[in-house]
Amino acid sequence: MVKNIAIGTGRRKTAVARVFLRDGNGKIVVNGKELKEYFVSEEQVRVVVQPLLVTSNENKFDVLINVSGGGLTGQAAACLHGLSRALLQVDPNARTSLKANGFLTRDSRMVERKKYGQRGARRRFQFSKR
Repeated sequence: MVKNIAIGTGRRKTAVARVFLRDGNGKIVVNGKELKEYFVSEEQVRVVVQPLLVTSNENKFDVLINVSGGGLTGQAAACLHGLSRALLQVDPNARTSLKANGFLTRDSRMVERKKYGQRGARRRFQFSKR
């Protein structure tokens, strides 16, 4: 039985990530797949790993992430948020470096809703004077 050291929940847009930290050697598993296998884009992989690099914990923990909702970019940002929160539980001294990089702040930007009588949130139908 593997023991979780810390659990963190991260959110971005409609994506929610549950992050579990365990003792290990730096292996990251997302939804049962390897990190680079799940997040195909190199940029998304970099985003997820950032909190570990900032706190210099790259090879100290194994990370298990369950993420759902949204698209891949939103999920990557949710993983970053959740991982930062989990690292904070393990080492409260890491707060300054994580906060300085803005990893502890939930990105509150959401998709604006579509309004009636319009084509989108702000886009209107073409106006015809005659």
